[in-house]
Amino acid sequence: MKKIAIIAFIAFIGLVQQANAQAKIEFKTDVIDYGEIAKGSDGVRTFEFTNTGDAPLIISNVKSSCGCTVPSKPDGPVAPGESSIIEVKYDTKRVGFIRKTVTVYSNADQPIVSLKIKGKILATAVDNGKSVLEKTE
Repeated sequence: MKKIAIIAFIAFIGLVQQANAQAKIEFKTDVIDYGEIAKGSDGVRTFEFTNTGDAPLIISNVKSSCGCTVPSKPDGPVAPGESSIIEVKYDTKRVGFIRKTVTVYSNADQPIVSLKIKGKILATAVDNGKSVLEKTE
């Protein structure tokens, strides 16, 4: 009878520890600054993150605040201690300031994380046959 009680106790402790396992998402940075870039430049940037928890991290959705920003999430779970990226593509054909939010939904201890992109897209003009960047306000 003692052996059964000990085995049951050990199994219970194992289940409790398993239930306490939690994914944690830690981003290298939560803001990407494009700076000033030319119209039509490469608008792809990446947010790098690590699962610092002890359970697999599942990114269920990634949404942007505008159709001009297209984010993409990892295909599968991110194992504890592993890193991955969320890729963001901004439409750089739109001249002017960039201030957008990308929202990440996951099973992490903090299930909703907001990331930001910012910068300025400059218009391209031609002056005496040379390409010149004009700042637009």
